[in-house]
Amino acid sequence: MRAPRDCPAVLIAAPASGQGKTTVTAALARLHRNQGRKVRVFKCGPDFLDPMILERASGAPVYQLDMWMVGADESRRLLWEAADEADLILIEGVMGLFDGTPSSADLARHFGVPVLGVIDGTAMAQTFGALALGLARYQPDLPFAGVLANRVGTVRHAQLLENSLTEGLRWYGALSREVGFELPSRHLGLVQASELNDLDLRLDMAAAALASTCEVSLPPAVTFTAPDPVHVEPLLSGVRIAVARDEAFAFLYGASLDLLRNMGAELSFFSPIHDSEIPEADSLYLPGGYPELHHVALAANLAMQASI
Repeated sequence: MRAPRDCPAVLIAAPASGQGKTTVTAALARLHRNQGRKVRVFKCGPDFLDPMILERASGAPVYQLDMWMVGADESRRLLWEAADEADLILIEGVMGLFDGTPSSADLARHFGVPVLGVIDGTAMAQTFGALALGLARYQPDLPFAGVLANRVGTVRHAQLLENSLTEGLRWYGALSREVGFELPSRHLGLVQASELNDLDLRLDMAAAALASTCEVSLPPAVTFTAPDPVHVEPLLSGVRIAVARDEAFAFLYGASLDLLRNMGAELSFFSPIHDSEIPEADSLYLPGGYPELHHVALAANLAMQASI
């Protein structure tokens, strides 16, 4: 029987999408990383784009956690393994805290990870307290750490929001909307990390802003029990798979690549835009991405078309 592992952890959630969960999660990851801590970040639900930003912020791979998509057992394995190497585990929720079946709240409750509520404070004062209280008390058995206000206008505005909290809810701080580190989006979500030349500058600015106004100490440790060992049959032993990976084809889950390797596959990577031929392979993996944004370059690479 393998021993449980303890690690400080928190799940960042919000009343709805668009509140700034990814910005806050990335800022927290970069803040603690800049303090010399090893940070592991996870993302609830299916998402290719947010993990790219979170990987840059933390300097470590980002995997999906989800009670349906991944399952409780695999989520437990990922958290238990992360707890062995990390000083802090951050989990970014999906949609609103209680949205979906199962929800981010279900994941937090199942593993005993406290929730940090992120609320967009734009054009809001005392109602902030009502939203915070609803997040904290809607499900009485949900571990709740406190709240952080995002997109706050002034110091006075932040004070109004903090003073609206009742029943002992903890104030973690505020992130200003004036600092200029909001992450841009397009139709599928945030733009890819590789497209933001100033991403590290944005992340450092966000981390510095958090450090000046927010709680920066580590949250309490959470105990993660050990998973049952899983044996993977090497059904792909010796099979060579060429994987497209560039700015046009970037929607890849690290867990999918890990599974292929664990099954014995040999992976090689190539760019349909920049390379002239695919590597020697038995199979070709063309993941999703934004090929429609790069159709001119793809169409012009006749050598790659012939190789494929």
